[in-house]
Amino acid sequence: MRLKRIAAWRFPTAKLPWWMSDARVGLTLIITSVLVTVGVAFAGPSVVTLVLGPRNSLLPPWYLPASGLALGEWVVVPLLWAMLAIGSVGLWISWQAVNNGWRPHNRRLFALGAIMSTLSCLVPPLTSADVLMYAAYGRLQVLGMNPYDITPAEIFRQAYDPVLRWTERPWQDTPSVYGPIASFSQYLAAVLGGDNMHNIVFWLQMFSLIPFLIIGAIVVKLAHSDPKLQTRAVLFTVMNPLMIWGVLVGAHNEPLSLVFAIAGLWFFRKSPFVAGIGIGLAGAVKVSLIFYGIAMVWGYRRDWRKLLQLGAGAAIPLALAYGLWMPNALFAFQRNVGYVSPGNWGLWLLWVIGPVLGDPAARQLITNLGWLGLVVIGWMLSRVLPWRLVPGNPQDEDPRLDPLTITVRTIVVLSAAWVITAPWSFSWYDLIVWAPLGLLWASRLDVIMLWRGAWLSIAWVTGRALQFSDGMHTVERFLREQVNIAAQYGVIIAVIWWWWTWGHELPPVRQWWRQAVAWVTHRPSATTPAAG
Repeated sequence: MRLKRIAAWRFPTAKLPWWMSDARVGLTLIITSVLVTVGVAFAGPSVVTLVLGPRNSLLPPWYLPASGLALGEWVVVPLLWAMLAIGSVGLWISWQAVNNGWRPHNRRLFALGAIMSTLSCLVPPLTSADVLMYAAYGRLQVLGMNPYDITPAEIFRQAYDPVLRWTERPWQDTPSVYGPIASFSQYLAAVLGGDNMHNIVFWLQMFSLIPFLIIGAIVVKLAHSDPKLQTRAVLFTVMNPLMIWGVLVGAHNEPLSLVFAIAGLWFFRKSPFVAGIGIGLAGAVKVSLIFYGIAMVWGYRRDWRKLLQLGAGAAIPLALAYGLWMPNALFAFQRNVGYVSPGNWGLWLLWVIGPVLGDPAARQLITNLGWLGLVVIGWMLSRVLPWRLVPGNPQDEDPRLDPLTITVRTIVVLSAAWVITAPWSFSWYDLIVWAPLGLLWASRLDVIMLWRGAWLSIAWVTGRALQFSDGMHTVERFLREQVNIAAQYGVIIAVIWWWWTWGHELPPVRQWWRQAVAWVTHRPSATTPAAG
């Protein structure tokens, strides 16, 4: 009975002023947010816009010369705060419009999102210097060095290098934490860009933009025959101002990993083996895509033949990438273990228990609590998230029996639980949630993810390791370490409250235990008829 309630649930739509569910208002706010952000980047280097060194070609990113418009920190930082707030409100209004019956021309809407996404990658990256480290790791490979063993700082502190000198703190002394395919993309960008950081960054931006657009296109295609679902898919991917900001404006490599996993979903009903290759390739970019692999296994759990095909397909790229190509990349991700983000829930706890337990022990405890939280929040989401049949099968089929639907829903549950509870988590990580979320019914998780992403994005406008003025430093630290962290605790509380008000169903541990014992101890007797 309870599952039927959840399956039939719709997000309640209260009476709102007309403009709060008007798609024209929502789209206007989203477009304004993105275009002003592009304008800030086009104005040239500032406390938020990266310095890319000399330009020796006509390639993007394009921006005004240094002698042009120079924007101070008290102009660009509050302006971007405002634009992120406006974009988030626009996304919420557009979401309300979809729930209230707005059905746009989805191809045109996708084209609009693709244009805004592309414009965001034709100007310099903002706020995060991660892309400079990608370029540095690629440069190390071009120089014949291993980025998993050598850091950029070890080179540029000994000798001049035209690329490595433009990297920024705090990761200059950190070896690569990315998988072999990510490393190859960095190497390829360094080859194409030569010894010019500006050109290398352009290619890295393209390696973020192109997979991002492909992800959006595949998700929209998976929602075929359902115009409402297609609109959600467009809105949550290429039209999503939080993802344009978090992923593309910062030129992060999340799309490169996710595109293979989403391609795997496209083949999930057609070929388990090809789907397995997709998730294997994704794992060779970033280990965090393991949640997609677990979800695929869960989707095929009733069909051992397809499960074996999935495993065989995944094993091929993983074995080639980590076994033969770059075996030392296998444990690179462990370097992120123990990190506590200054803008995440773990910081407050670190302040409390750090002086008592010592910093290393406190960080290890917070990491363990994060894994425990993943299980707890994941269980809660699994109890309340609506079931919605992914298009492609007869609409009267039970969605709880369709492998693709099970997989997509499980991906959302695991990925959302991870980004919410991980002590080291940023807004661009949320792409792994937003993309499959577009294939589900509207739910409270949509608003929870919007709230989380909006505050994290605002908090990291001042994410570069630069020396801001005393006044700005005080404001940005208060916003990131107080207001934003309170908002992240609000995300956790919102999930718990959602689960509690929907019956606070607990795991049937005793039932699972009895079934496990029965399975282990069962012995067929002489009177037991043979199977089949």
